[in-house]
Amino acid sequence: MEDFNFKKKFGQNFLSDVNLLRAIVRDAEISENDNVLEIGAGAGALTVELAKSTNGRVVAIEIDKTLQPILNEKLAEFKNVEVVFCDVLKIAPADIAAKFDNKPFKVVANLPYYISTPIIFYLIENNLPIESITIMLQQELADRIVARPNTKDYGALSVILGLYGTVLKTRDVPRTMFTPRPNVDSSVITIKINSSVRNDIREISKVVKGCFALRRKTLANNLMSAFSLSRDEANEVLTSCDISPTARAETLEKVDFIKLKDALKERTSI
Repeated sequence: MEDFNFKKKFGQNFLSDVNLLRAIVRDAEISENDNVLEIGAGAGALTVELAKSTNGRVVAIEIDKTLQPILNEKLAEFKNVEVVFCDVLKIAPADIAAKFDNKPFKVVANLPYYISTPIIFYLIENNLPIESITIMLQQELADRIVARPNTKDYGALSVILGLYGTVLKTRDVPRTMFTPRPNVDSSVITIKINSSVRNDIREISKVVKGCFALRRKTLANNLMSAFSLSRDEANEVLTSCDISPTARAETLEKVDFIKLKDALKERTSI
């Protein structure tokens, strides 16, 4: 890797500490028959540990094709690994599922900071058969994801991921563990998927995003804007869920958004 030209446009910050890499695999609870989707293979250090941990299929997606010789050499001994060189956001969800014969798989990723949120929403909004997601994120974003109601960090991502599954921050990772060293620290988040909401998560996501669209506005105002409701209609939806029309989204518990989704679905096409 001494001669590799790290590309800032891809947000490349690689890990190489074997103990940390193995800890991330443990966080993901990879067992011997699990299928794994890795996003951001980089130089393959985490890919190797994933391949060692399972006899299942490991599909590693990497956007930077100049890493192909490095990955070919590092992964040559592993027959259960396939590296796909492309932008994950440009892959049809059905094509990802097909890589695993439409069977469940776990996601493990060291995500570039600049594109973390779009990738997270891509994964959860496309009804993929995901069992769990274990991701390395900028620490600030990780703190937002695990935030509680009535805090400044609590927002749409906190609610949506909290409804999608059980969310846990498993470890903080200092910037000194990366090459090149980023300007911020990182954290590892694991999400164990709640399969009962998988089919509804796109609708839930739309409702939550609408409620948080303008944080300083009341829920009634946000519902009016997001779903083209009159004030009376917005107030009716909220009161039917035992929510004050003057409340703001950051004061609601996650279960309240499920109630809102159901009430809105009766009155609008969400």
